[in-house]
Amino acid sequence: MEIERILVIRFRRVGDAILSSALCSSLRKTFPNAEIHYVLNEEIAPLFEGHPDIDKIITFSKKEMSGLFTYLKKVRSTMKTGKYDIIIDTRATVKTMFFLPFSLRTKYRIGRKKEYNMFAHNYRVYNYPNGTRSLLHLTLDLLDPLNADFNVVKDVNFRIYVTDKEKETFARYMESEGIDHSKPVIICAIATRLEHKMWDKDKMLTVLNRIQEKYPEAQLIFNYGGEREKALVSEIYEALGKPKNVFINIEAKTLRELPAMMKNADFFFGIEGGPRHMAQATQLPAFAIYPPGINMVDWLPNPSESNQGISLMEIKPEAVNDDTLTFEQKYAFYDVETIWSRLDKMLERFLSIK
Repeated sequence: MEIERILVIRFRRVGDAILSSALCSSLRKTFPNAEIHYVLNEEIAPLFEGHPDIDKIITFSKKEMSGLFTYLKKVRSTMKTGKYDIIIDTRATVKTMFFLPFSLRTKYRIGRKKEYNMFAHNYRVYNYPNGTRSLLHLTLDLLDPLNADFNVVKDVNFRIYVTDKEKETFARYMESEGIDHSKPVIICAIATRLEHKMWDKDKMLTVLNRIQEKYPEAQLIFNYGGEREKALVSEIYEALGKPKNVFINIEAKTLRELPAMMKNADFFFGIEGGPRHMAQATQLPAFAIYPPGINMVDWLPNPSESNQGISLMEIKPEAVNDDTLTFEQKYAFYDVETIWSRLDKMLERFLSIK
């Protein structure tokens, strides 16, 4: 059977979509002549412009996602024109399953094994419990049903592609705001979308001060998204004394600009989230703090010298499953000395290259 067109469905947030793009790269290596279409939330889609392993990005706007009638209309239109040979539903939720009834002739309708999807997906892949395998490898498991008929190639790398023009344009913008590209640049994601995920402010201040003391030439860009995060970052900037080598005025105003910023940086430090995945996808060395409840095994794919993190399991393993402790009590175990010792080793390695 010749595979001509493939659909990958991946709704949700930035980090999930970045990881799942490895499916597209794997499919490209396995079926080099096939068209690969990627279904995404509209606001995330710009990240994957120019991706060599994605032939078409199909977007769903917030309006199209909000109403059942408008959603089904868009799904039906997508499937009617697509005529796919393979459909990979990365989530297998009730909502994503609506794609399948419009394409029952598709030989491979692959999704995760759930109680309610035995008729929609004719190939269901077992979903291992959290903390046993990275979400990247769990996602690539969705290719396993194809092994019976094809020589499947799994590519564990995931990439975001930035053009030379985009990188150069953002570099000039950074220069106009005071960045000296002959000196190291560290992107710091110290604020988070969910406020409780932020590390203790005083501890973070101590680590940031240590970075400045040991690496006085380093330039720190405080990354944030939205006005609430901007306010939190501004508080920390004020508490640091508004140093000249810390920048809160350099903003990635579009989703395409954030990877362009990362392509002009030397290191990423911050709280685990979408920006950390983006750092890895742009091959920027990164160290992240994983708050309690976020398993590093799940969310740190392909750990290496340039991709590292620290979680409660490394700091106080006996507290991980201790239900008598609150989230705040568990987070309090994250001490400055442990985190600084791990971060500093990476900074010594990657900032010295500059």
